Amino acid sequence: MKIEHYMPRIADETLKKKLRTSGAVLVTGPKWCGKTWTALNASNSVIYLQDPDRRAAYLKMAQTTPSYLLRGDKPRLIDEWQTATVLWDAVRFAVDKDPKKGQFILTGSVVVDEDNDLLPDEKMEHTGTGRISRMRMRPMSLYESNESNGTVSL
Repeated sequence: MKIEHYMPRIADETLKKKLRTSGAVLVTGPKWCGKTWTALNASNSVIYLQDPDRRAAYLKMAQTTPSYLLRGDKPRLIDEWQTATVLWDAVRFAVDKDPKKGQFILTGSVVVDEDNDLLPDEKMEHTGTGRISRMRMRPMSLYESNESNGTVSL
């Protein structure tokens, strides 16, 4: 999906590389750093789990038939995936069944640590190793916003 007025990011190329080598990519970072826009620019379909009109239905669907939410053109962006943590295991399982590269992009401000801890009462069945690669985003740099030419002066 191409976004009108999208400002290219250094992370764009990193995301493309990760999509070429992994079945799914987890994009994390602070709120408002551009995770969703960057991922949207690289995706062909999207589901916004925070959509107030659909959130309750999405959460019910995630608990009963999570694979339904994974349907759509690939790569499929699942924005704020941590709202329904079962989707992590659903993505991992989908990539196991069909090991094509670049199927899913997961975005969210929550970081999954090495012990697989996410939220106080939530655990995922699997870390996603070998299936879901990770990418950390930072806020837009002055170079990316064209406020600097990128040269260093001492």
